[in-house]
Amino acid sequence: MGKIFCVCLSLATGLFLSGAAKAADPVKIGVMAPVTGDWASEGQDMVRVVEILAAELNAGGGINGAPVVVEVADDNGTPKTAALAAQKLLTSDMVAVIGTYGSSVTEASQDIYDEGGVIQVANGSTKISLSEKGLARFFRTCPRDDEQGRVLANNVKNLGFSKVALVHDNTSYSKGLADETREIFKTIGVGEVYYDSIVPNDRDYTVSLTKIKAAGPDVIVFTGYYPEAGLLLRQKRDLGFNVPMIGGDATNNTSLVEIAGKEAADGYYFISPPSLADLKTDAAVRFMGTYQEKHGVQPSSVWAILAGDAFLVLAEAVKAVGPDPERMAQWLKTDLKDFQGLSGPISFDGRGDRIGEVYRLYRVSPDGRFMIQ
Repeated sequence: MGKIFCVCLSLATGLFLSGAAKAADPVKIGVMAPVTGDWASEGQDMVRVVEILAAELNAGGGINGAPVVVEVADDNGTPKTAALAAQKLLTSDMVAVIGTYGSSVTEASQDIYDEGGVIQVANGSTKISLSEKGLARFFRTCPRDDEQGRVLANNVKNLGFSKVALVHDNTSYSKGLADETREIFKTIGVGEVYYDSIVPNDRDYTVSLTKIKAAGPDVIVFTGYYPEAGLLLRQKRDLGFNVPMIGGDATNNTSLVEIAGKEAADGYYFISPPSLADLKTDAAVRFMGTYQEKHGVQPSSVWAILAGDAFLVLAEAVKAVGPDPERMAQWLKTDLKDFQGLSGPISFDGRGDRIGEVYRLYRVSPDGRFMIQ
């Protein structure tokens, strides 16, 4: 009888421990980011932000008692590598993936995540068509290019410019934003004197700048990324071409000033979601202090903060309905209302797009700071 009791007790104990282990199974969230490549500063900041938030969450007991595990996949800022990164994360049993920064890179991974049944929350991919495909589990914490194009075009007019040289780099994001802005220029009376592309990763844009100068614009509107914008500003100054320049949100990175130099960057305009110094929520102020203490610097741009917002809304969804991507996606669209993220209130529409206007106009000061206008 004693032996039977011991066997029963052992079985019961084993079942209890098995159930406890199952209840504490970790919630796995991936981060697909350009940890290497031209946008490495963005990707590395994305990872740091999410890891800090995950560590804080786990220190408080995790989500419903379950720890969160963050797994990182480097997409190198290229579509080909993004596809490989997405496949890697899918084999690790992710419930959701945060990322990525570039629209063309997100585009290369969307179908992979959708077919794998995983939620994807992009943090810097603003191309309109990304959310027009009807993918039920695609979201983004950044705004769309149609909103950005409207704000960019209106600011160009409000600043008094009327003859525009419009330049893009042929990437999905840059070409899409240029085309959106171009159409709005036609409706608000802003004239176009030049329209063409440059080659990303080139080191010398003097030929293009010489052609732009000959067209006689009173402003250059560049819809590409910060590395190329920095070079354009520096080489424009070297040519003695003093026409102002305004860009989109992909130029909101402090590396732009490092590339261009403070003198060349002085007076550069761009539109973007609020820069770090202008994030005034209590959560943002507290988080920036934690980040500064841990890494000795602030993140280089707001895009990494939007990756943090992606983590926070995913954690809320798991807390509400469990680690089930289908139920999480539905809850995010129908039940998450004005959630207070690091960048402000967050809600999503039926396409997974963030609701609300978030763009602001910035100007680079003589000492290299980004000043809200």
